[in-house]
Amino acid sequence: MTLNTVDLKVLAFVQNLLEDEVDITPSMIEDKINLSISIKKEWSEGLNRDAVVAELIRRASTWVGDDATLVNNEGHIPWLNQDRKQNWRYWQRYREFQEKKLSWNIVEGLNKSTDQILSNLEDPNRDGPWDRRGLVVGHVQSGKTGNYTGLICKAADAGYKIIIVLAGMHNNLRSQTQIRLDEGFLGYTTSLIEDEIHAVGVGLIDRDPFIRPNFATNRSEKGDFNTKAAKHLGISPEQRPWLFVVKKNKSVLERLLKWIENHVANTRDKDTNRKIVTHLPLLVIDDEADNASVDTGEQQFDESGLPDLEHQPKAINRLTRQILHTFTRSAYVGYTATPFANIFIHERGETLKEGPDLFPTAFISNLSASSNYVGPAKIFGINSENGREGGLPLTRQVKDHCSLDEKTGWMPTKHKNGYIPACEEEHGIPASLKQAIESFVLTCCIRRLRGQKDDHCSMLVHVTRFTSVQGVVKEQVEGYVEWLKQRLVRKIDYSAVIENFKSLWEEDFVPTSEKIYNVNSELAGKNLITWAQIEDDLSSAISEIEVRAINGFAKEALDYADCAVGLKVIAIGGDKLARGLTLEGLCTSYFLRASRMYDTLMQMGRWFGYRPDYLDLCRLYTTDELVEWFEHIADASEELREEFDLMKASGATPREYGLKVMSHPVLMVTSRLKMRSSKSLYLSFSGQSVETVSLLKDQASLRSNLNAFEQLALGMGCSEAVPERDRKGSPGRQWLNVPADLIIQFLVDYKTHPAAMKVNSKVLSDFIQSLTMQGELTSWTVAIMTKKQNKDKSVPCFLLENKYEIPLVTRKHKGNSDDRYSIGRLLSPIDEGVDLDDNAWLEALKLTRTAGGNDPGRTSNEPESKEPANPSGPAIRKIRGFGAVGVPKNPQRGLLLIYLLDPSEIKDHSDISIPVVSFGISFPGSDSGTKVKYEVNNVLWELEYGSEY
Repeated sequence: MTLNTVDLKVLAFVQNLLEDEVDITPSMIEDKINLSISIKKEWSEGLNRDAVVAELIRRASTWVGDDATLVNNEGHIPWLNQDRKQNWRYWQRYREFQEKKLSWNIVEGLNKSTDQILSNLEDPNRDGPWDRRGLVVGHVQSGKTGNYTGLICKAADAGYKIIIVLAGMHNNLRSQTQIRLDEGFLGYTTSLIEDEIHAVGVGLIDRDPFIRPNFATNRSEKGDFNTKAAKHLGISPEQRPWLFVVKKNKSVLERLLKWIENHVANTRDKDTNRKIVTHLPLLVIDDEADNASVDTGEQQFDESGLPDLEHQPKAINRLTRQILHTFTRSAYVGYTATPFANIFIHERGETLKEGPDLFPTAFISNLSASSNYVGPAKIFGINSENGREGGLPLTRQVKDHCSLDEKTGWMPTKHKNGYIPACEEEHGIPASLKQAIESFVLTCCIRRLRGQKDDHCSMLVHVTRFTSVQGVVKEQVEGYVEWLKQRLVRKIDYSAVIENFKSLWEEDFVPTSEKIYNVNSELAGKNLITWAQIEDDLSSAISEIEVRAINGFAKEALDYADCAVGLKVIAIGGDKLARGLTLEGLCTSYFLRASRMYDTLMQMGRWFGYRPDYLDLCRLYTTDELVEWFEHIADASEELREEFDLMKASGATPREYGLKVMSHPVLMVTSRLKMRSSKSLYLSFSGQSVETVSLLKDQASLRSNLNAFEQLALGMGCSEAVPERDRKGSPGRQWLNVPADLIIQFLVDYKTHPAAMKVNSKVLSDFIQSLTMQGELTSWTVAIMTKKQNKDKSVPCFLLENKYEIPLVTRKHKGNSDDRYSIGRLLSPIDEGVDLDDNAWLEALKLTRTAGGNDPGRTSNEPESKEPANPSGPAIRKIRGFGAVGVPKNPQRGLLLIYLLDPSEIKDHSDISIPVVSFGISFPGSDSGTKVKYEVNNVLWELEYGSEY
């Protein structure tokens, strides 16, 4: 519910009273409200007490986890302490500004987070030269802008004088970032016209003109740095800090660099005669640091590892580095949610003109989200042996946008510029898009009835990257919205339309809201709206809705800041809506695969973020294929974060993490997203696990893989029972001290599916062969994992060694691919510890509890215990390979887990009776550094998606 002015005053007052309380209850909140009214009696007039109580309860139950950071303090002098933070007015007013809308817990989390990041930069008052570079990794749409705004405020308080924010590739994203920094740092609206400048945000809290920062760019669409505006700028060390919010654009950055050299530089470098700045410390914030800032050119290194100093970096990377290199005292902080590209920056990359590359040598921080953040884990769930678990029922399948072969229909996958979308459906758009629009209309209406009438409400339609096609889609969507308005407002053919809305309400919205409330009542309250209320308000709700095209050619914009009563908009767009741009109050998304899309897939998840009191109304209309890809990338991101946690626990540096990740098997997934042509990766599986989750399902392949397992079993001899331990793991049979050549032969004989992301039998066998030559992975434990027999139910079995009945394991078939049997997870994490004795198990559990963060952005909606009950896979593999106190290291011992899957789970293949042989391998940790070559084969990829992608 939208709070009025009196409500906000009471809320702020009561929140301050509750700041030091531990267990906050509704009755305590009521008492504090009564106290506030007794002090300020005028507040009793117009106070919506129930709304204030509900908001304070929501804020009190919201918490934020701890950030995790890898640091390299070489050459760094610790400087940030409490005394230094006295009288920091930029931060204090920003904190107060945030406390108006966020809980104290979240603001305090922001305070700690920005303190940690700032402390890893250099003291701006320290004499030069110095250079610190870091990377901050946050969740998509989780509040990274709020974080770096807080960092900027503190940096300015500390004494950084020049602050440059690299804000995306498009004017509207740059403008949006400028508007937010106007509110959070500058405190006034930026404009070249004096009469248009007035106080906003933090400027309404502390209006002192003596601390007002200077601006070199403004909030208009064309407010980027330009030569005309630059002529009026004058910089001296005595002045207040200067803020530049600029696009990642070659011309803009060239102008900025030239201006710095001609107007800011105060001396020349003795060795190169370059103009340099020694008297002003610089902070560069690189928003979406993985986009455009990374040098995609191949710099060469000699046999000693020294870089080619004459290398020519790509434009944005080159100019960013030249700007940094012009200052003898500089700090660079990149922000991103998808650091896949940043980890490929060579940690020793350097050129004469540009200086060091942008590798985060000083620190890498993983930001935690707050407990009310809705990210991939909450939307899609967590991968498990039973498929995805804990996801929210918000996705709706789209399959009527094109023909089965994807070549014809309303929006074929590989359409070209100038294509005119059309279909036989009434209004010329598919039924799924019409339902998505109707869903958005209902959502706007329900939010009005919930007291959110003045809040922004947005719908995203992302179906093509071509602006000409977007223009046609805009006309079609606008036509359908106008048709609905006529029926609902003017009551033309009203009964059929209103009946359709009623069906959508009863069959979709009512059950979905109830499910989400039952799963997580903190994310969505109980629905109290009735159909009668909706029917009365639908005409008013739809009357507010506008349709706009948001791209480089359309003149329309998402002017949220200028809309006091809440913008209700359907935004049609492509690349401009894909990265960085925030759609305020995003409720409904209609999202199809577009070209050039997979390298920024997770960034396109505009629907992640915060949805207070309307999460249950949100809908994502998309294809099964896109959902599957989002799941892949979410899982890949989580793997990198798990690796990060373990390396943090062992005190690793950013360089060590970068080297580790550059050979991580997760790149077998992400390389398809980043590479434009075939390329070799050099991978290490040490400390990793792999599992077959995309399986062949034709009779010949199933028979061949079963033969491969039977030959392996024959070579290993007699098995023994897996020891019974109190770990609730799977029962089964095992073989100990199995020679590596049998494992290698099994992998050679086993046929993996071409679409398998991380399991390639040849690559795995080559890796094991390489390690055996160094005395590692020579002796294996092989276990065939089963499930516990249910006495009341017969389970199909496989006869092992002609005497042991092995019950087949069930794994649900997910997805609709005709050529494969796809499952969620094969391995049960507990099974990875099947070869650990109790002492090693407990050490792995201790490591899990030490390394594991408490980031709610990485958890699903299932209730979780405060402390892990079992060790994680990464911890098990580390203990197996490196040992611990009282636990010997065993880098020679690999673990192969075999699962025989019940073929009855395969969709539309009831005639198959052969068990589906699947496997997982748990590799022990190792310091050997051995890597194996993996060819990224993009030929099939390009055939399907086009070489221009």
